[in-house]
Amino acid sequence: MNAPTHAPTHAQTAVVVDPDAVAGSALRDYLRGLGVRVVLARSLAHLQGLGMHEAPLSEATDLAFVDVSSTGTAEATLRAVRDMLPHTALIATTTYGNVETAIEALRIGACDYICKPFVEGELALTIARAARQRALLDETRMLKERIAGHRAGSSGKGKATGELPSTVVGDDPRMKSVATLVRAVAPSKTTVLMTGESGTGKSLIAHAIHAAGPRAGKPFVELSCGSIPETLLESELFGHVKGAFTGAHADKQGRFAAANGGTLFLDEINSASPGMQLKLLRVLQERVFEPVGSTTPIEADVRIILATNQPLEALVAAGTFRQDLYYRINVINIVLPPLRERASDVPTLAHAFLARFAAELRRQIVGFEPAAMHALCAYAYPGNVRELQNLIERACVLAQGQTILLSDLPEHVAHPASPRMLGHAPAAVGAATALPVLAPGTSPQRLQDALRQPERELIEHALRTSNFNRAKASELLGINRSTLYKKMKALGMLEDRRLAG
Repeated sequence: MNAPTHAPTHAQTAVVVDPDAVAGSALRDYLRGLGVRVVLARSLAHLQGLGMHEAPLSEATDLAFVDVSSTGTAEATLRAVRDMLPHTALIATTTYGNVETAIEALRIGACDYICKPFVEGELALTIARAARQRALLDETRMLKERIAGHRAGSSGKGKATGELPSTVVGDDPRMKSVATLVRAVAPSKTTVLMTGESGTGKSLIAHAIHAAGPRAGKPFVELSCGSIPETLLESELFGHVKGAFTGAHADKQGRFAAANGGTLFLDEINSASPGMQLKLLRVLQERVFEPVGSTTPIEADVRIILATNQPLEALVAAGTFRQDLYYRINVINIVLPPLRERASDVPTLAHAFLARFAAELRRQIVGFEPAAMHALCAYAYPGNVRELQNLIERACVLAQGQTILLSDLPEHVAHPASPRMLGHAPAAVGAATALPVLAPGTSPQRLQDALRQPERELIEHALRTSNFNRAKASELLGINRSTLYKKMKALGMLEDRRLAG
């Protein structure tokens, strides 16, 4: 078997484990002809022995060819090599190829499968695919290290302080500011108000503040005010005594009592009624409360974190939220931006979710094909980080190989028909312009040219509707901000001072 005149792979180091001396030596010589350094072993024990004398194999090895022809020991050998070389792309080789063996090898962790005797063209393609797999493994590892760096604290002793969950971190400056605020407020008892759309990670941030502070060993209690009927919310928060109302057959502890010494996180505080707002104001000011039906005050040793998915300033102006309560809880305000405004963070978040779900599902999935990642970055995420998490979990369940493909994503993400399909473009934008109707006998324009004017008018309408705020305009159109900028540039709109913003 002769080496090709050009190398089909960027691999530099490979391991060959094959009890067949002739086949192993032929593969070694072929790889050496590509300029690849090869470690040849006749068995797993031989490889383990070589690992004691060769340069460290686990980090240096790009590819590993493991023979799985031997009955009874093939699976164990492949698993052992996988564990020994966790960052290496595995290729299963065999003299007796069958579908069952191939499926089992892929399930264990091999990225490809090839039968002997090797055909040069097929082997070259296999090596090239494995090299790309190795690149994906390296990318995933670097992203994990990057995520770990985001999570590391700055206490000086290696202890994480103000640690943010890997599924909300990113390079966006606003998220870095959030991390700084978490570290700053965690040691105190100060009330924190978080503002952001549903699904932006408010609950995770609340957990991070609690975990990084002195109350970390105490209870963390969470309640969504919008999920509890108004008639039951007071009892849920403060508890009640037996006989307080019809159906109160025994004393019940409320969330404030359950969180004693720890943290109480109240989500969707914007949905609380005026009466409930007044009771919360009293607890925040006096640090005492009474269960429903009781006149005995109970001390509330609780750190309170609140969240809203609507701007409270607007609710105060509308008279539906108490101004005094707003000023009392708005001590530290943490604003979480929607995911569509920080599209550059999507790859980091996607890989973090992929690592989690691949581990939970026990799947050997290491990355995304470029088309799938492009679609994920271009999507507008009306459900924010929570929606991205659900998309990645779904893809991990459906994926047939070690890479998430475009076909593993839902149709509305993989092939969006229009911005309105994402649920962000209002009717006013959708009705802005219609395509021209050509008279019979008229020569049709190129599609690209015909769409320029309608696209320009749609963008201009969105800009005017949003008072020339590009972030809001991109939200209306259902595209990310960078895509809007590119379209405006291509349409010559940046040269129009009225529209450039």
